[in-house]
Amino acid sequence: MKNLKSLLMIISIFLLFSCEDKKDDEEVILNDAPGLVSSDPYDGEINIMRGSKTITLTFDQNIILTNSDNIKLNDEKVIKAEALYKKLTIETILDEGKEYILNVPEKTIKGPTGIYNKAIKITFSTKEKVEVTTELVVGEASKEAINVFRFLRENFGKNIITGTMSNVSWNWNEAKWVHQHTGKYPVINGCDYLHLAESPANWIDYSDITPLKEWWDMNGIVTLSWHWNVPVSQGSNDRAFYAKETNFNINQAVIEGTYENDVIMADLEKISGYIKLLKDEGIPVLWRPLHEASGGWFWWGKNAESCKKLWIIMFEFFQKKELNNLIWVWTTQTKDDSWYPGDAYVDIIGRDIYNNNNSDQIASEFKEICNDYSSKLVALSECGTVSNLKSQISSGAMWSWAMPWYDYNTTNQINSNNFNGEAHEHADITWWKESFSSNKVLDLSQVPSLK
Repeated sequence: MKNLKSLLMIISIFLLFSCEDKKDDEEVILNDAPGLVSSDPYDGEINIMRGSKTITLTFDQNIILTNSDNIKLNDEKVIKAEALYKKLTIETILDEGKEYILNVPEKTIKGPTGIYNKAIKITFSTKEKVEVTTELVVGEASKEAINVFRFLRENFGKNIITGTMSNVSWNWNEAKWVHQHTGKYPVINGCDYLHLAESPANWIDYSDITPLKEWWDMNGIVTLSWHWNVPVSQGSNDRAFYAKETNFNINQAVIEGTYENDVIMADLEKISGYIKLLKDEGIPVLWRPLHEASGGWFWWGKNAESCKKLWIIMFEFFQKKELNNLIWVWTTQTKDDSWYPGDAYVDIIGRDIYNNNNSDQIASEFKEICNDYSSKLVALSECGTVSNLKSQISSGAMWSWAMPWYDYNTTNQINSNNFNGEAHEHADITWWKESFSSNKVLDLSQVPSLK
């Protein structure tokens, strides 16, 4: 019994001191100024991308912002500052090649008990300015192509240009759908030479460039891609572009005298004739072939070296045809530099993103691509089910342009109930309205004549 009493006494003393320690710790926390735990950018960080930036300071307790006017970046007021729980977010726009000092003076924020912060200073710098290429890679580019490229360059880092993809065929149904529900047209209309083998036909004829000429005459910009259908097997009339649906060998396709090479050269001859019709009408094209190559789902994505050779074969073939109305867009899947044809064959870097509503992650991809291809414009060349452009801009993703993919069921028939609705597989009208609510997102009414 005596031993039991001794044990209980020891436990009681231990609990007493434990409670006292806990009480003292709580009093220290409650009576201390908000302490900075981390910052993005961190103090001393370098090579930060230019453009819109949200600076985030994280503290060890919930905070209240008492005077946002106190916060200065290089002695100038910031665009916006907000406090939520333990985070202070500061919105600003950064220039290239510049050193920055963020000052959050004392008595700018306070903790739950009213204790004000101590002064905070964060220093960082942006990446040195690298001029985006001014010359197009095609020889003696057309006046109209130069004007479009200049317009893209002037807006890069400042505004995002909007775009829509036509509904399978030769049209601008998606653009009409956006306009019907928002009162605004996008700037870029995309089409695809998907049905090259079938054209001309009564349902698809790429020699009838009326839809693209109408768009260009409205001051719109044209982009063209090519889901390149090849025979599923030698001698077959059936064609496919997915790697799993054809045994077409890209390694053989880049070797003269092979069956595969005969196929691609015949297709290049045919498609170049269609592109020349656009050239003759003074219509420049954002030309985006062999897209998403490193993903491996298309037949041209079976081998990196052969894919690069195919790109260059196409480029040189079109050069001989004097198709100087093309602005060449290569699509990266990120971390695929071994697939890149080279600066001499590419004007713009595109990225296709689907099913990602995390603006910070999207902005991270944008910044990575900008760092990897610092002399090139960078575009969200395809997208679907991603965060709206206003949100992406806030996170620092200042794409040259952004183009949601089409929804066949919504926009195939312009007189249908679906067309009159606001739902969409890839970007519904809420997405468009939220995107257009930013003054950094451009619609067609804001584009000058580029002729």
